[in-house]
Formats: sequence, C-alpha cells, structure tokens
Amino acid sequence: MTKLGSFLAAISFALALLVGAASTIRAQQPKAAAKDLQSAPTEKNAAQIELLETKYRFESNGDSRKEVHARVRINNELGARQFARLNFDFNRGFQSVEIPLVRVTHASGGTADILPSAIADRPNTAVADYPAYHDVRVKSVRILGLQPDDLLEYRVVTVTTHHPLAPDFWLDHTFDRTGVVSEEIFTLDLPGKTHSTTSMDPEHAPDAVYTGVPYSNYSASESNGVARSLYTWTVGPSRKLPARDDDAVSAPDVAVTSFNSWRSVVTRLAVILQDASAADRAPAESALHSFAPEPGSPATAMRAAYDFVSQKIATLDLPPETTVFRRRPVQEILDSRYGTLQEKCFLLALMGELAGVKSEVVLTVPPGEPHHFARPSVLGRPFVVTQLDKNVIALDPNLEVAPFAAIPPEFRGKNVLSLAKPHGGEPADTAWSRLPATSPLQAFQKVNIEATLSADGNLKAKARYIMRGDNELLLRVAFHKTEKDKWKDVAQMLALSDGFRGQIVQVTASDPYATKDPFTVEYEILQPKFVDWLKKTVRIPAILPLAGLPDAPAAAESEAKRPIELGTPLAIDLEATIELPAGAIAQAPIGTSVMRDYATFTSKYSVQANTLHASRSLRFIASELPASRAMDFTAFLHAVQADQTQLFTVQGSAAH
Repeated sequence: MTKLGSFLAAISFALALLVGAASTIRAQQPKAAAKDLQSAPTEKNAAQIELLETKYRFESNGDSRKEVHARVRINNELGARQFARLNFDFNRGFQSVEIPLVRVTHASGGTADILPSAIADRPNTAVADYPAYHDVRVKSVRILGLQPDDLLEYRVVTVTTHHPLAPDFWLDHTFDRTGVVSEEIFTLDLPGKTHSTTSMDPEHAPDAVYTGVPYSNYSASESNGVARSLYTWTVGPSRKLPARDDDAVSAPDVAVTSFNSWRSVVTRLAVILQDASAADRAPAESALHSFAPEPGSPATAMRAAYDFVSQKIATLDLPPETTVFRRRPVQEILDSRYGTLQEKCFLLALMGELAGVKSEVVLTVPPGEPHHFARPSVLGRPFVVTQLDKNVIALDPNLEVAPFAAIPPEFRGKNVLSLAKPHGGEPADTAWSRLPATSPLQAFQKVNIEATLSADGNLKAKARYIMRGDNELLLRVAFHKTEKDKWKDVAQMLALSDGFRGQIVQVTASDPYATKDPFTVEYEILQPKFVDWLKKTVRIPAILPLAGLPDAPAAAESEAKRPIELGTPLAIDLEATIELPAGAIAQAPIGTSVMRDYATFTSKYSVQANTLHASRSLRFIASELPASRAMDFTAFLHAVQADQTQLFTVQGSAAH
C-alpha cells in the first residue's frame, strides 16, 4: 500500500458508486461484457457465448465494414437480465448500424424474431446534454421474454465511411480469455498485399499485420488489378490461446495500421489538436482579453486561461475513438460552454500561445508504445505541457476543479506523444516525452478531531481536514461530481478509509472551484457504544486517522536492487482532543520520535483533567530510497505502526 493507497481506493470507489461511469462509451458486445458475465470459477457462467464471429473489411480509402454474428446460451436469470437489451454505440456522422437478425430459440420450443419496433436509435446518455455531439448515438434492441436455456442469436453490421482520418485506418483486437466465449472466429480482409509479423517494431508497418496469436488461415486474391489479403483466426476448444500476464501491459493479439510512422500520426492529429487557424485564434484571443485584460505577465495570463478553460467550459468525457479526434471551431466551443477532453486542451494550449507561453498538446501512451505500430488506438488522455519560470509543468483542464499544475498521480512520469511542430515546421522525428514525474504543489494533510465520550459510552466527533496534493485532488473531484444531498456518502467513505466507524450526521466542504486555497472538509460522526464503562478499566485509541504507509520492501525487490518507492513528499499533521465524562481518570501512552533523512515521525500524548490530547506528525521527505536501505526503512515503518496501536488507559468506574 502506498501512502495514499487505502484513501484513494476508498474515495475512488465512492466516486464510482455515486457518480457512475456515464461518460465512458463502449460498444456492448458480448466479448466486451465477458467479465460481467463470468461467475465464480466453479459456477456456470450467467450466459455462454457459444459462437462469436467478427468480420472486418477495410478499403483503401479508409472505409470499413464490421459484421458481428453471435450465438448466446442463457444459463440463468442473471444472464437473461444481462441480455434483455443489446446496445451498440456508433457515430452517426460517419457510421451506420444495422441489425438484420435478432432471434430467440426457446428451450420449450419455437423461435421468435425481434421486430423492428423493438429497435431504438437515440443519442448516447453521455451526450444527452451536449447537442453538438448528438451524432454519438446508441442503437439498442429490447428483448422480452428471455429465459434460462434459451438461445439468443443476432447479427450486427457497422459501416464506416469518410471518417475524419480517412484514408488511414487501424485496428486492435484481443481474443476473449475469460472462458465466456466458447468459439471465436475473427476475419480481417485488407486491401493490398500484406504480410504478418510477430514484432511490433514500427519498421514493419504499414504493410504488415501484427499477429501475437498466429492466424489459422491466410489467402491472397486479386480482382481487376486490385490485390487483397484475407486473414482468419479461429480460437476454441481445439485451439487454446497462449497465456498472458494480466499484470503487465500486453500488446493486442492482432493489430493493423495504415500509418507508416508515428510522425505521420502526429502530422494528422496536429492539424486537429495543435495547429490553430486565424478563424480559431481570433475568438480565443478575444476571450483571453475578456478575463485577463491587463498586460500582466505571461504566467499570470496562463493561469487565468487555465481557470477559464477548466471551470467555465464543462467537460464532455468522450473516448477519442468515439469522435476520431474531432474538434469543433473555437467559437463554437466558447458559445456552447462545453468541450471534449481534446477540445479543452486545444483551447488552453492556444490561449497559452496567445499569452506568450509555449504550450503543446500531448497524448498519453502505454509504456513501450514508441516501439509499437503507429496507430491512434493507443493514444489516451490529453494534457497541455507548458513552460513557466523555466519549469516544465503539465496542466489538466478536464477535471474542472484541479489546482493549477495538479494532475492525477497515476499520470505523472508517463510517456506522452507531443503534437507540437518545432518552429512551425514538420513534426520532429522523435516526438516522445514524459509528463513531469513530481508535483509542484507542496503536499500536506492536516486533520483535527474534537471528540466527546458520553457517560453512556457513545462517541461524538467533529473532524476537520485541510488538504493539498493528491488527496486534495481526489476529494475535490469526488465532492464536485457528487450531488450535495449525497455528500454524506463521500464523507462516510473518507471516514471508513481513515479507520473511523459510525454514522455521518453532517458534512460541509469548501468550494471545489476555489483551487487557489487548500480543500477543506468537515464532518460530524456518531458511534454508539464506543466504550463500555461497566468495565473497571477501558482502553481508548487516539481518535486519529491512520496515516497510510508505504509497503515494506519485499525480499525480491531488495535482491533486484530496485529503489524503494516512497511516493510524493508529504507532510501529515494529526491532532485530537477527547473529552471524557466528569471524574474519569486517564493515563496517556508514551510518545514516539523517529528521525531519518528520508522521513520523520513524532507523536505526543497527554491528559489534562478529563481531556485527552494526541498528536502525530509524519513527514516523507524523499520520493525514493536505494535498495540498500531496505532494513532501515522497514525498522522506521515498524516504529510508526507500533505507535499507531498505542491506547489511553481510562478507569471506567470513575466515569459513572
């Protein structure tokens, strides 16, 4: 566990639970839902996909046709509910979806074909409030009367024409390994004469197909002087897939691209996400002058631009493949007051340039991707990288409430592909870089607890958090994305992650948009029967959050001489006062002090009349340690953990 591990996990879970994942759009095909369909390993799957057949055909102009044929055996009521509605996402601007067959063969006998009236075509719920993107749609089929042991069969055809990056095309495919799909057939029909390769080195593209799983059949043909290549993979009981390490970043089983280099990818995307026309620059400059009218410094104008794009332009979180990196004109973005992740980063980079600050849009890529086929499918979240006061910083305007220069910790130090062109010319041959590995924010967490123990043993506590850094960012997003009437649920997860039990009765938080100041959260929690005063002696913990600690280095890590990761430097100060019933007699534990050059820890405990006082201070100074100091670091952790278990001793009989 990292210093923030349990905290991040708890709040992330709360945010996912309360907010949901409506912004994530995926085509709901059986393969995509494989994990959802899978039950415990010893149980039958809720539904078994007996056959999943997918055929792709690409044309030299970038058009394509995808046909999916599936046969699904419904095994129980859960499977019947999961397949009661089939959803298929598409973009009406360059795609069409047809569903020529949906048939149910009942176990009791007879078949039923689903009528066209059961098929609906509507904007995806993620874009319901964003009219400019109503072309992002979902075609759904409602299937009534589905029962266990029924067989569902359907065909879906998706045709793509004139997509924004045509004539280029690309594809990644990975076969199902969950056991939900009994037999999978995948066919790839490509223009031209291609060859297969088991290497993803870009020198093999674009006239090669990466085959991490060897194909079953291959044929070449020629008609009217036009050559084509046909690959087929059949995976099933007679042909098992090679094992994969789920913990590692794995290449797809099949990949194809028409891009001959990453430079060609940058050339295409820079026109959309980096280069600005005069028609885009004029409204951006006008907007910049409206909220940063004084000449000021470029840094001041950049901060103002960041606040504007982050907070005044709502974020529409669409995966890039949904729009194929489409970007609307700047004036339209400003008028609508919303934008996709790519649009907001483009607007911020443009305003930065207009303010006199060198700014560029970058896109994250998985580790090792510079050596893989050049294809947009591996490009992820966009950021803006800029240089202020000789420091390179990354900006994320899409969280809406992130402080300036704060990005989610999971992205720090990650590989990115830059879309900037040096001196206005062609993209550089090497456009790879990394996001800053450290945060420029001075991270701290201060928690103050004021608690009262009543004569009947009930605990009432008020907690006040003041945060800067990664925890702050996560909490800002959680409270920003959650309706106010559900803030208690977020506070409850925060309390649980810090080791507190009980019921949240009241919660307040500072304005998530006030990013120049640390974020504060206050809540009141009640826990009945916290202590049993009928006992002669009771032991009471210091009612303080348990500061998350890094894991002790494993023996294997020490032998490999890998550095010990301590995470972002962080200062944690915890204080608590606990009022006991009148007449209580208490004894405090002895404090602890451990000093190292990489971290320090001190604790103090005292009793004054019927009031208990406790404080702990933890400082992580370095972000990593050499492996040679593993034993010393383990001893430091043990000292902190031992102190966190210390208890006050209270004579319960005197509390009556």
